[in-house]
Amino acid sequence: MGYLYIAGTILFTVYGQIILKWRINKFGALPADFFEKILFLIKLLLDPLIFSGFFSAFIASFFWMAAMTKFDLSFAYPFMSLSYVLVFALSIYLFQEPVTINKIIGLSFIVIGVIITSRSL
Repeated sequence: MGYLYIAGTILFTVYGQIILKWRINKFGALPADFFEKILFLIKLLLDPLIFSGFFSAFIASFFWMAAMTKFDLSFAYPFMSLSYVLVFALSIYLFQEPVTINKIIGLSFIVIGVIITSRSL
């Protein structure tokens, strides 16, 4: 059951990141003027989907608390880096972000690190 808590943490975290990027892309660039920036950010905060991204982070924290009852922090926390892998894959698919060899090498190191850490239980 503990791994489901970690998976819930990762999935809700990834959802929050992806939905924020998607909606912010729809709103456009941050204005240069200070007061326009404030109004722009307030508009973002009032967007229901952006709010769902923040709420998703809140739900992820509940999953994380549950995971902490099952695992040592030093064991569970490296799994959170799998969110980088999911966000990377989804950003390519949804936002057509570029894939570079450096990104692939870096993500490979992350996955290798999670595999090594997961075997330490």
